Amino acid sequence: MMIFDIITDGLFAAVAAIGFGAISDPPLRAFPSIALLAAIGHALRFCLMTYVGIDIATASLCASFTIGMGSLLLGKRILCPMTVLYIPALLPMIPGMYAYKTVFALIMFMQNLGTPEMLQKYIQDIFSNGLVTCSVIFMLAVGATFPLFLFINRAFSMTRRKKA
Repeated sequence: MMIFDIITDGLFAAVAAIGFGAISDPPLRAFPSIALLAAIGHALRFCLMTYVGIDIATASLCASFTIGMGSLLLGKRILCPMTVLYIPALLPMIPGMYAYKTVFALIMFMQNLGTPEMLQKYIQDIFSNGLVTCSVIFMLAVGATFPLFLFINRAFSMTRRKKA
């Protein structure tokens, strides 16, 4: 059952990434790479969180670093910039439920200004969910761009063919 869960997670992430990639109109040759990167990254984060017990921010950092390294390798192969590959692959990992809970708690906070006991609960929800949302998005950005800084010469030459 564990393998089925991992494959299902990766498959849904790949489908979502293809949809996000279609919005930015990349070349058709980029879609298989986008799907592969999203599936590997999201499945890795799923495994780290579910089976290893790592928190969502650290797992997102590891997954986004994997996506960044993969985009560096695959981008050179298909002559496509890293950002074309890793941005759509990262989008399925945005913590939408935490962002939703942050906004919901903010709305409930504003509607319950007259009841101090409810305000404390909602302010705690705003900060905890907001902190998770911001930290995960920050870790996604750091992890995906870190390979760019590690291999800066390769990143800027990946869309150029070598002269023989």
